[in-house]
Amino acid sequence: MLSVETITAGYGAITVLRDVSLAIGANEGVAVIGPNGAGKTTLVRALCGLNPVRSGRIVKDGREIQAVAAHRRAAAGIAVVLENRRLFGELTVRTNLDLAAREGDKRGADQRRFTLDGILALFPFMADRLDAHVELLSGGEQQMVAIGRALLLQPDLLILDEPSTGLAPKIVKSLVGIIARIRGEGVSVLLIEQNVQLATEAADRAYVMKLGRVVSEIGPEHWRGAAKDESLTRAYLGA
Repeated sequence: MLSVETITAGYGAITVLRDVSLAIGANEGVAVIGPNGAGKTTLVRALCGLNPVRSGRIVKDGREIQAVAAHRRAAAGIAVVLENRRLFGELTVRTNLDLAAREGDKRGADQRRFTLDGILALFPFMADRLDAHVELLSGGEQQMVAIGRALLLQPDLLILDEPSTGLAPKIVKSLVGIIARIRGEGVSVLLIEQNVQLATEAADRAYVMKLGRVVSEIGPEHWRGAAKDESLTRAYLGA
């Protein structure tokens, strides 16, 4: 599915990621956790093409994509929901979704997993808000629109960057079920998250980042209990 091989990336002359490697398998849920400043968002931006990779490789389904432009990564089956969501706030929910659906249609019928009706079933509130301007929605509703829009690109890999940020606990809890249903459609999920409880419930295993490096990999046998591991929380999340 996706292999990240010793990539280095940053901003201008500043290096943030140093020799970062990780892998995501087909229909797998993988979390990346770590404190603020660990390099998690820079990793996301490198994966979706917003930050150039200075060295190393990103390989998707056997094809190197580190030099592929950001707007062409959807064609490789990668969709991302950034922390700031990047929705078109002045446009309606319907228009935001339609724009993604048109792009997703280019993936071909054999790659189509999600329809507008399927998105409305996943996020029932949208049925009554399709003609509402996105900027008038709550933060939680906007997050759901952003996820729905990403799914209509017909990805086989969905990257979620800090999806729980600023959301009410009830909405955060619902994210676990939403991610499970997305994975049920055969989509792998890379979850970038500081909320370890959410991450352990939504992902199979995890990588821990600190100061721009992957410092630990937590396998499935230990990951489920990681949220209760105070030593891990203190060491890697600063809690």
